[in-house]
Amino acid sequence: MEMQELRDIIRLLKDEGLSEITIADGDQRITVKRVLSADGSVQGAVSAQAPASDRDADLPANAFHLTAPLVGTFYRRPSPDDEPFVTPGDVVQVGDIICVIEAMKVMNEIKAETPGRVREVLLDDGAVVEFGQPLFVFERP
Repeated sequence: MEMQELRDIIRLLKDEGLSEITIADGDQRITVKRVLSADGSVQGAVSAQAPASDRDADLPANAFHLTAPLVGTFYRRPSPDDEPFVTPGDVVQVGDIICVIEAMKVMNEIKAETPGRVREVLLDDGAVVEFGQPLFVFERP
């Protein structure tokens, strides 16, 4: 999905006063959510499902990849001086922040959509990522 298409989806969400929209195109699916926080500010979240990669076939049955929901720059930590969001061996729950992808000077928090244990981090800080590129390997609980 191109960035302009994503912008158009976000604009549609705002214009129609929707809180969530999911768009599917073949085996790709993207969900955009708008959430009002207690102070009235708007928070956004984008999640995407890309088609399973050939790499998934090489994983054990209880393992899966977390893939990039957008194109940008991958960061494992909130700032260069902070500890990584997750490291191998960590157990995450749905909604836990896993990493950040910077796209067009916006830091997008990538959250776990499935619980699991971090098995492997596939990229270093500052790596450029493509939509659907595997970022982490997780084990199912």
